[in-house]
Amino acid sequence: MKNLKVHIVLFFSIILLSCQSAVPSMAETTPPSHKAWNELLKANVSADGTVNYKGFIKEKAKLEAYLKSISENAPDRKTWSKNEQLAYWINAYNGFTVKLIVDNYPVESIKDLGPALKIPLIKDVWHYQFFKIGGQESSLDEIEHSILRKEFEEPRIHFAINCASVSCPPLLNEAFEAAIIDAQLDKVAKGFINDSSRNKITPNAIQISSIFSWFKGDFTKNGSLIDFLNKYSKVKIKADAKVSHLDYDWNLNE
Repeated sequence: MKNLKVHIVLFFSIILLSCQSAVPSMAETTPPSHKAWNELLKANVSADGTVNYKGFIKEKAKLEAYLKSISENAPDRKTWSKNEQLAYWINAYNGFTVKLIVDNYPVESIKDLGPALKIPLIKDVWHYQFFKIGGQESSLDEIEHSILRKEFEEPRIHFAINCASVSCPPLLNEAFEAAIIDAQLDKVAKGFINDSSRNKITPNAIQISSIFSWFKGDFTKNGSLIDFLNKYSKVKIKADAKVSHLDYDWNLNE
């Protein structure tokens, strides 16, 4: 009986150890270089955010090598700075979005990929788990809503992540970097809000992107929506200005 107990304890100890080894550790990782992603963006994205997906396809090996470095270096929340984590997650979102289009090109809209992929039990393409972070299956929805919006409370991320669509904030043609990320976020916020093809702003009336409706709570934590817009708008908007929202164009941003 004593030997049986010893064997049972050993058996469960082995099982426990094997399970622990299967769980990826987030510790002792270092922020990956975004140099390759920066080069890919400069080569294949214009200043206005138009994306050359055929160019990305030609450089698919380089894209996948970069995304492999992302997958294998999940942020260590204890040792990475907030800016290192923020740059990582924005670049990861944008990089994997480009890969999704590249893997399924040609496509008229990213939204078409939901039913086209025929993956059971997924609500839409953003819930599709087609990549891993630190060994764990992940999705674009998880990066945006469970990490970026939840952990950082940074409304400017909505102008930094790109959903491969015409009405999305343009894909910045450079990688986000921890050392300059605040300036980069200001740049994309100003660029998007003052883009007359995406927002039509006058002092008395504004027709703005649906993003400001979908995520209104993110923009109004420290004041009204107009207060937020006035931080970046070249046109001073009156507090009582009439607000309406523009239709969203989901066609591919190429």
